[in-house]
Amino acid sequence: MVNNNNLKKEAGYWIQKLNLQKHPEGGYYRETYRSNEIITKDCLPNRYDGNRSFYTSIYFLLIGNDISAFHRIKSDEIWHFYYGSSMTIYRIDPDGMLFKTKIGDNLENGELFQTYIKAGHWFGAKINDPNSFSLAGCTVAPGFDFSDFELGSRKDLIKAYPRHREIIEQLTLP
Repeated sequence: MVNNNNLKKEAGYWIQKLNLQKHPEGGYYRETYRSNEIITKDCLPNRYDGNRSFYTSIYFLLIGNDISAFHRIKSDEIWHFYYGSSMTIYRIDPDGMLFKTKIGDNLENGELFQTYIKAGHWFGAKINDPNSFSLAGCTVAPGFDFSDFELGSRKDLIKAYPRHREIIEQLTLP
């Protein structure tokens, strides 16, 4: 079992070295790249309200019982596992199907180094070992813009997907 002080110290090392800050959905993040090349609004689907970079990339870190709360964005997103405990990413598609994918480095345990989230799908994540932390990366194309971000409401998600109430309650903010 990991000592809580060591956990915070080790996670703190990554937060400091990677210059991470609090993310509105939970955890810590820092944008690491935003393409200088732009896709103009007239070349994008109607769901976008303006121009977007070709793609963006971030570091993302969860500690212990932190969660990435259910949210959705207007672009496709790829999650990349880097270090620490594996995490499970939960995704609800527009038809209400729930999918679970573990990202981590134990391929024998069904973990993957990467997974994807399609545009418009609700998704959230939690660490599989609450005595640890998980460092991942996310790449979004077309590039992320906070105007494309929607944080899920517990009440609305349970109403829309009642059979997934348990995980929705775990992965939404009160």
